[in-house]
Amino acid sequence: MLGINRSNIYYKHKIANDVWLINLVRDIWLKHTFYGYRKITAVLRLDYKILVNSKRVLGLMRIVGIQAIYPKPNLSLTNCNNKIYSYLLRDLKIIKINQVWMTDITYLKLGTRYVYLVALIDVYSRYIVGWSLSFTLDTENCIDALNKALKLGTPEIINSDQGCQFTSDVWITTVNAYNIKISMDGKGRCKDNIYIERFWRTIKYEAIYLNEYTDFTKLYNGIKEYINFYNNQRPHQSLSYLKPREIYMVPNSRHTDLDYCNRKTLLSSVLRMNSLALAPDKQSLCD
Repeated sequence: MLGINRSNIYYKHKIANDVWLINLVRDIWLKHTFYGYRKITAVLRLDYKILVNSKRVLGLMRIVGIQAIYPKPNLSLTNCNNKIYSYLLRDLKIIKINQVWMTDITYLKLGTRYVYLVALIDVYSRYIVGWSLSFTLDTENCIDALNKALKLGTPEIINSDQGCQFTSDVWITTVNAYNIKISMDGKGRCKDNIYIERFWRTIKYEAIYLNEYTDFTKLYNGIKEYINFYNNQRPHQSLSYLKPREIYMVPNSRHTDLDYCNRKTLLSSVLRMNSLALAPDKQSLCD
């Protein structure tokens, strides 16, 4: 009618109009990087009394390139520049302690954030030889757990997944310094590292999920207490109901071959040793 194109009179949304809100969203996210757009929307509404919908907040977060930071289901991200080692345990008969260790990383919820637990398990005895807890998913945490484990013994093989922590130069150099063979799971084959995976399930269901930890020190002490229980007091059906310590800490066996001794024979020997240890007390009671 006036010769003006309809599109020229419609309101055009400009990012400049949202600069103040973008800055506020970014400030909230920087304080709580694990907040997603829904939680940031709730904070804006409840704490700042700003009437805004979640779609708008999501759009603003996309504009500035921010999103919630949280552990993804797969912690084993590979680095294509690092060497991948073959899986050495296929058809291998594990007949002694310190023959094969397995290691892995899992994440644990701590209040509104996550921490990362690394552990190494001796496959033959199921003994947890080393572990470390950290706020960061890095190789340093893995090296810390490995150094603790090496104070107990030196394995022939260490098996891990293909995660970048276990293919890093630091990890490979440290393991090679002790002449330990490196074995890695096949891609997508979690069962290749089954014993440490079973330990994750055990500790989470028997210790972590029963306690809602919000303090790092309390979580650390809880893990330490449980692993002490797991190694020294918890009977294992697969070990003929022996405790891992009763196999791993058998006198004079830490660096010796146990080919001659299957677990049933070992159970008999442990029971016999226990009965001999109790004999003097029984004798004194008879006297």
